[in-house]
Amino acid sequence: MASRVVMPKLTDTMEEGVVLAWKRREGDRIEAGDVLAEIETDKAVMDLEAFASGTLRHLLVHEGDTVKAGTLIAVIAEPDEDIAAALADTIAPDAPGQAAPATTAGPASRPAGSPAGSDVLKASPRARKLATEQGIDLASLVGTGPEGRIVEEDIRAAMASGPGVSPTPGLGTDRPLSQMRKAIARAMTQSKAPVPHFYLTTEIAMEEAEQIRAKLKEGRRDHPHVPSMTDLLVKAAALALARHPEINVSYGNTAIRQHPTIDIGIAVGLDDGLLNPVLRNCGAKTLEEITIEMRALLERARSRKLQPQEYTGATFSISNLGMFDVDNFIAILMPPEAAALAVGAIRDVPIVEGKQVKAGRRMKVTLSCDHRVLDGMQGAKFLREFKRVLEHPSELTQPKETQ
Repeated sequence: MASRVVMPKLTDTMEEGVVLAWKRREGDRIEAGDVLAEIETDKAVMDLEAFASGTLRHLLVHEGDTVKAGTLIAVIAEPDEDIAAALADTIAPDAPGQAAPATTAGPASRPAGSPAGSDVLKASPRARKLATEQGIDLASLVGTGPEGRIVEEDIRAAMASGPGVSPTPGLGTDRPLSQMRKAIARAMTQSKAPVPHFYLTTEIAMEEAEQIRAKLKEGRRDHPHVPSMTDLLVKAAALALARHPEINVSYGNTAIRQHPTIDIGIAVGLDDGLLNPVLRNCGAKTLEEITIEMRALLERARSRKLQPQEYTGATFSISNLGMFDVDNFIAILMPPEAAALAVGAIRDVPIVEGKQVKAGRRMKVTLSCDHRVLDGMQGAKFLREFKRVLEHPSELTQPKETQ
């Protein structure tokens, strides 16, 4: 029996995916579990595996195409099996962001080098969208994609080639949204508008925390796992959350959920968006364990290799922009968390003590809170403890049993 391969919904927030690369070709023998393609989701690049064995009879989309979740992208069947029924409800070619239809006659594109104005003119969804916006006639182009398909690069080349195809003056050039940026737009709309945020800012003396880190760095000169300032912040937040569990909660329509573990998300900026890899059960981890796990997690985040369970479900988040010389900012909450911490740069500032002025090292942090479940006093108590831990940081390096 023919097996339909559809674009899977690989994450909770995924609405569409991009077929980055086909790993198998039409006519290949496929076994259940074989990797068919690399799919770019809103958060990561993931493998698409076959659920049935047979011959890869038909590929309906091309590398680089954006496809909505649930759309048919390939068919696996026996070599002599009729696959017409499996192809019967293939989505029409002009549906934005969806796959072009195919028949059993062959690939869903014109032969390489054939005129772009032929009856089987094919172009990727991104190319069609950009051509429409820029007023470019697809029939005037020869595609450079697989089997002559017109791709986004062909449109951009046409835009730069001269009169009649350049962008409308004053409007600039559109750059298609990445899957990650689309997901961020959806998430921010769902968070910032309906969730009533409030913000609390405090300034923390960081001299002793910096001294602790300098000692650790000096003592581990040849050690691969030297704690970063972010690692210290995660440990301090975990200690403060353990002492103020009322912050480690989520809003529900009829109840406040108290989370049993402290799962801290760390905002990681990428070229095309933002990921929030989650370090699980931070309350039970030493600083060294946090450092080791954080390194591995961040490496997978930057290489887009995170699994969905590694970037969802944070109960608290930290966003540190200090390394970019940002003094102060606010973070937007990402449900289910009820609080998130925005961390600025550590700066040299004048400090007044009595009648004397001396140099000090200070860092501003701002706590964003969901006012549906948290009030100002609760947030202030957590911030006070977080500040105390960093200003008297000896317990950051203590073993678990003494904390």
